[in-house]
Amino acid sequence: MEELETKKIIALMSGTSCDSIDAGLCEVYPDLSCRLISGINYKYPEHIRAKLFQIFSGNCSIKDICQMNFAVGHCFAEACKVLISEFGRPDFISSHGQTIYHFPADEKLDNISLKSTLQIGESSVIAQETGCTVISNFREADIAAGGQGAPLVCFADDKWFKGKNAAVQNIGGISNVTVISKELDTFGFDTGLGNIMIDYCMKKYFAMPYDKDGKIALLGNICESWLDCLMQDEYYFKKPPKTTGREYFSPIYIENALKLAPDKPEDIISTVTALTAKSIAVSYERFIYPEISLDEVIVGGGGAYNPALMKFLRYYLPDNIELKTHEDYGISNNFKEVMAFALLGYCTFYNIPNNLPCCTGADKRVVMGKLTNL
Repeated sequence: MEELETKKIIALMSGTSCDSIDAGLCEVYPDLSCRLISGINYKYPEHIRAKLFQIFSGNCSIKDICQMNFAVGHCFAEACKVLISEFGRPDFISSHGQTIYHFPADEKLDNISLKSTLQIGESSVIAQETGCTVISNFREADIAAGGQGAPLVCFADDKWFKGKNAAVQNIGGISNVTVISKELDTFGFDTGLGNIMIDYCMKKYFAMPYDKDGKIALLGNICESWLDCLMQDEYYFKKPPKTTGREYFSPIYIENALKLAPDKPEDIISTVTALTAKSIAVSYERFIYPEISLDEVIVGGGGAYNPALMKFLRYYLPDNIELKTHEDYGISNNFKEVMAFALLGYCTFYNIPNNLPCCTGADKRVVMGKLTNL
């Protein structure tokens, strides 16, 4: 096996919220630890972001998807150039891309599996514009091996938090958890909604992209009857391994849910924020507490910056469980996923298997990621 060396890697991530391209220059070490040197949130140009949401809604053509694959590649390259201008070229770039469709269900056509995923942000464009080798397209190899192609950050959580009894909870557009245990193998799954429904309702009722500092949620009251109704969705009862996304929690889904919403917009925001917190806590009750006793929940992602969401999560969790954030462990809440994909890219570079079948449901360990050379 090739001897491992420390590598400087620019990692790129754009999640289901599509609020920005997160780019981070990281140093990954042979023991698979990772240090963030510098991170930026690179905003998508206004019309590019609008076109992405058009694609998410399904109101697009094949031409749109073809063009946006390259356009997003240019945007990712521009994000890299900001860091390269200050720190110089990295050893390589690791790009998650922008997911536009994720279909983890076991449907078949002519007895051929339709399980699939699609991330855009053409790696050849990034390579040519930055002069760097690019590693991209991580999820496909896991799906080809029978998995759901998600969650992938569990691999990093397993390396960075091993030795604890903890739930490492990411709250982005979708929420996902990695369960670290002293007794059991690491496992993980998507718990359900993160910020997607909150952001949608903030835009609809307040013409704002998100609930900054949870201020609107804290002004409103939780409508318990509507919250109970929302919690009856079948996804929350489905056993892991499981993954979900914007395809399931779509604008149509949200609009149907809003037919039963309370009248006051503040109460709507308060309730959908509570939904994210309660669905996380209930998923622990159903799928984690029967397996292990948790000592702490460690939150990362955009949700960690929402005081209302954190307040509700604290309320729904048992008192004996400590609620912390990644910052308590020296890991950026904002750039944790970027750091994770730097690690995944590092493993791809050295041909180290980097999926966790106990989290994704894959039949075996595989090396995820494809190399694009200049």
